[in-house]
Amino acid sequence: MSELRDLLENNRRWAAGMESRTPGFFARLSSQQAPRHLWIGCSDSRVPANEIVGLPPGELFVHRNVANIVMHNDFSCLSVLQYAVEVLGVQHIIVCGHYGCGGVQAAWEGRQLGLVDNWLRPIRDLAQLYRDALDRLPADAQRFDRLCELNVLYQALRVGRTTIVQQAWDRGQDLTVHAWVYRLTDGLLRDLGYRVSDLASTESEFARVAGLGTIGA
Repeated sequence: MSELRDLLENNRRWAAGMESRTPGFFARLSSQQAPRHLWIGCSDSRVPANEIVGLPPGELFVHRNVANIVMHNDFSCLSVLQYAVEVLGVQHIIVCGHYGCGGVQAAWEGRQLGLVDNWLRPIRDLAQLYRDALDRLPADAQRFDRLCELNVLYQALRVGRTTIVQQAWDRGQDLTVHAWVYRLTDGLLRDLGYRVSDLASTESEFARVAGLGTIGA
């Protein structure tokens, strides 16, 4: 219980510091939120979304799950996506994975972890689909890193395939989907070069950036 008390004390110090540096911060924050970005990232505790992009509370709408997967039957992710696009009117959706992702590693190595194995099935399928291309890389560490990148690209592709994003584009909404990856060892983000603002380029951009051709749903 002492650890939980420490967290509460940390919270009080943080709130006092925020209010001291920016008087009225919480009053303004409580009245509205107007983020321009939706972040879909991994639940990993080492990847704190707001901190690594230097944005304060209220400026980044966030959804996180194990291995930053976008499922078309995941109503939690889809609800966040719909609210961000249709209510908040975000302009950018950033799917961000990270090198060294435990979920991707488990999928790559075929390790059995229990219930989460069902969640990681899309990554296992991705690894199997591109096994030949991955095996051509000279070292296992490079294969693992590349699968982390492919997973991010594939999940960004799946964002563009949702009816929510497609309908936003049909309305002419200014909305771009991005694929980024974060490296734990240096704290730096890498833009994978996937930037899609319309349905027509969703598949072709994946094929171009991934360099492995198109894939099914």
